[in-house]
Amino acid sequence: MTVTRRTALAAAVSLSLCAVPALVLGQGAKDSKDPIRIAYIDPLSGGMANVGEQGLAEFRFDLDQINKRGGVLGGRKLEIVPFDNKVSPQESLNQLKRVIDQDIRFITQGNGSSVAGALIEAVNRHNERNPGKEILFLNYAAVDPAFTNDKCSFWHFRFDANSDMKMEALTTLLAKDKKVKKVYLINQDYSFGHAVRKAAREDLARKRPDIEIVGDDLHPLAQVKDFSPYVAKIKASGADSVITGNWGNDMSLLVKAGRDAGLNVDWYTYYAGGLGTPTAMGEAAAGHVKIIAEYHSNVANNKAAKYDAEYRKQAPKGNPDFYYLRGKLMLDMLAAAINKAGSADPKAVAYALEGMKYEGDMGEVEMRKTDHQLIQPLYLFTLVKSAAKGGPKEAKIDMEGSGLAPITDARIEGYVSAQPTSCQMKRP
Repeated sequence: MTVTRRTALAAAVSLSLCAVPALVLGQGAKDSKDPIRIAYIDPLSGGMANVGEQGLAEFRFDLDQINKRGGVLGGRKLEIVPFDNKVSPQESLNQLKRVIDQDIRFITQGNGSSVAGALIEAVNRHNERNPGKEILFLNYAAVDPAFTNDKCSFWHFRFDANSDMKMEALTTLLAKDKKVKKVYLINQDYSFGHAVRKAAREDLARKRPDIEIVGDDLHPLAQVKDFSPYVAKIKASGADSVITGNWGNDMSLLVKAGRDAGLNVDWYTYYAGGLGTPTAMGEAAAGHVKIIAEYHSNVANNKAAKYDAEYRKQAPKGNPDFYYLRGKLMLDMLAAAINKAGSADPKAVAYALEGMKYEGDMGEVEMRKTDHQLIQPLYLFTLVKSAAKGGPKEAKIDMEGSGLAPITDARIEGYVSAQPTSCQMKRP
């Protein structure tokens, strides 16, 4: 081979080697400048679209703030990519195929434990069959306890308190109210609703065996347009209190039917603060609605107050309130885990994330290594008339301009709300 040919060949090899990183650097590569994408698989059409749009708007804002701070890995940005699942498990699996085809390695979902259960199983299968192409599932709102118990997965992390944790707090408040004598249960007919009713029955039997459960209804998820027949049953039962895990339009339509029928009960809820529900209830609900959540805008010494206010300034029409503090926490912890791992490889990020302690706006949280359940402070709060409508002075910020504002009944520290787990984690 002549010197000229050897020189040309060497140059070609050199060029090809230089090109390799451009071909192989992907989502998990440290030196890539491409955005690290997170697939958002939630309802963006149909009866629960408003809930999905709320989360999407907030997560876009959350990632904008992270990116303004420099992103991750020395300058890579994080990007949310929406996929409409119509709150259907089958459609979610169809969307997951699209996610895989687009080589997106992180997914987040929250609305519907039936959806989350299908995604966990599908992600487990995919990751087992495709080493090096794993996907990490960040769950911000699907709270079936099974996901961090017998169905726990190394590839799944939950950033919301599970249903049992929430019910433990709700029933502690309810049990202290001696006026409560008759309770009605109404929930959505799928895994989450079943978990709520089970926990409610067990907790009430343990804490207040004198309370009579006078009704227990399950209804189809996102299919009931008129809850007046259910409200008529609640009214006829003589219930003084209702416990419900309903969310989205199923919550809004239920309480609206109750309002229209003059139903006089106290509501013990997970999601009465969700989009549209405070407006549907109106000021007549003041003092009658209790909620368990990780945040509300009127918490004392609110370290998220500035962030909350900034979101409200730019919030899209129809999504006025800052609701998902746990979403902000999830994305902040994801960014911290990516930086800790020095990589966006899902397996490395998962190992960095499990066991992580993080100083959140409401105090320190911990992603429990045993089962990937976030342990965090929770708040029990009541909706009252806002200060502008003659309510207490601490009810400064109302919800959706409804005239209703949240005030704290109790703060429950993470170690108090934490529940034991049966998870037997299998790690790769």
